Amino acid sequence: MSWQPSALPSASSATARIRENAAATPGETAVVFVRDPASPGPESHERWSYERLDHEARKIAGRLQELCAPGDRVLLLYPESLQFAAAFVGCLYAGVVAVPSSLPGAYAHQRRRVDSIARTAEVSVVLTSEAVAPSVLDWAAASDTAPACLVTDGPGLTDAHADVWVMPDAITHDDLALLQFTSGSTSDPKGVMVTQGNLLHNSDGLSRAFRLDRTTRFGSWIPQYHDMGLLGILLPPLLLGGSCVLMSPTSFLKRPYWWLKVIDDYGITWSAGPNFAYELCARQITDEQLATLDLSRWRYAANGSEPIQASTLTAFSERFAPAGFRADAMLPCYGMAEATVFVSGTGPRELTVTRVDEAALEHHAFTPVDADRPGRPVVSCGAARDYDVAVVDPATRAALPAGRVGELWLRGPSVARGYWDRPEATAATFGARTAQGDGGYVRTGDLGTVHDGELYVTGRIKELIILRGRNVYPQDIEHFMRAGHEDLVGLFGAAFLVPVTTADGEVDEQLVVVHEVRGGVRSDALGPLAEQIRADVTRAFSVRPGAVALVRRGAVLRTTSGKIQRAAMREQFLAGGLSARHLTTNDALARTVATATRSVAVPA
Repeated sequence: MSWQPSALPSASSATARIRENAAATPGETAVVFVRDPASPGPESHERWSYERLDHEARKIAGRLQELCAPGDRVLLLYPESLQFAAAFVGCLYAGVVAVPSSLPGAYAHQRRRVDSIARTAEVSVVLTSEAVAPSVLDWAAASDTAPACLVTDGPGLTDAHADVWVMPDAITHDDLALLQFTSGSTSDPKGVMVTQGNLLHNSDGLSRAFRLDRTTRFGSWIPQYHDMGLLGILLPPLLLGGSCVLMSPTSFLKRPYWWLKVIDDYGITWSAGPNFAYELCARQITDEQLATLDLSRWRYAANGSEPIQASTLTAFSERFAPAGFRADAMLPCYGMAEATVFVSGTGPRELTVTRVDEAALEHHAFTPVDADRPGRPVVSCGAARDYDVAVVDPATRAALPAGRVGELWLRGPSVARGYWDRPEATAATFGARTAQGDGGYVRTGDLGTVHDGELYVTGRIKELIILRGRNVYPQDIEHFMRAGHEDLVGLFGAAFLVPVTTADGEVDEQLVVVHEVRGGVRSDALGPLAEQIRADVTRAFSVRPGAVALVRRGAVLRTTSGKIQRAAMREQFLAGGLSARHLTTNDALARTVATATRSVAVPA
């Protein structure tokens, strides 16, 4: 029997469902923003009921209907706040397309990203809040897109705008609701066209996979403009009639303890974060902080958005077991913006980790080994219940048999329409057809396989390190470096290949490893540390790094969700722009890199 997609939800649109929930439970809590996790008092947070959220959204929608035509794109530039929630729902109410983005920021690359998004999406209006209005208005004045700006919590927006709002006619599953710009970990950001039907189906799929309902309280620190924060934390409870608790990413990054304290204080039962967030908590939260936590109500701890390390899941579960955290609450998940957000997850159960033959994996074979044999642990991300998954040779497009690793292709009702104004990229990624003629798939760009009916993701195609016929995954090298050197623990690294010309004129590729190092490490200790890293990586992976760069904390570039931007790090290395505290490189790489020198130490 051929695969058939599951039926779309009965609601006509996400807009209609949120309105229904607001009418049914106007006094119930919809969304909470925690201003100060350190203070448990009433001043520490702001709470909006469904009635308040609906009213604020109608005010915004009424004004947008005066400024925009249906289907126009509207840029959302907010700090973490309830105003973002009102703006997103207001866009749904107005029948316009929401375009969430990070703020322009003080740095040129941040402003370039927002410029690119605004230009690509051809936005008509920018929505923002009083807290950041001066910087947003400065950006808008300097931008060649020249959009109109609306401060949604300012005096220019009144209750009268809510009164003039009109529900758009006949919103359907096919109507565009959102342009979700990709994080750009391996390429320039592209605007994924997410429909009303995508929103409904993905949220319903998430709810069915984990048996979530209106009593589930969502919450996280993940940025609201990111797909995991918006579509994995904020939107599902609004469609279920439940509630969510939001906090600033800055609060988490400054002190990971606050994430778990907010989960405890506000009774959050569903929260999510990338693997690095769980690693930070396991390593940095003290025994004294642990003693203040009760995590027994946290039933769903979703881990996704970057490669999942089995050791991190085990370390987190063991560390927080005394606080009531249950190991079966840890949920490895897989998702992507091109499939709205959620693809698969394990559900509450014992962690499933399959150890596979490492040498076989280097040749794209997924070969489980016995427990008493060495192997690479690969975490199951559960069954992709609402998708048909094909494992495909990315070069020949031939569907691969069981036991082989290839590119993961997906099809299902949550797959988005394509990339906004990028017909060539859309054609290359969406509507893919196998060599056997089976079509309608989206190409994920991820390598993996299906084993015992569950998804196993091994890495990204574009980031795979191929040396002398062997396939090495960069995240394995990065994790190995962190695990083996205490001066790198809790920090980030990047491993990538750089093309070089040898002394004989031959073109070769060499491995470069970059890693952040603790600020307390003395300059005269950096050289020996770099040499030890080089020796350890050579021994573990049979590949000798051509260069080892030790950089300051925060220097390894990451996306808003924490993914390592290896391609950007490669470009920075080639341009000599790492500003490394210590750089050791061989002659071939020294000739290639614009300003690299051998064994240069830069003071801390």
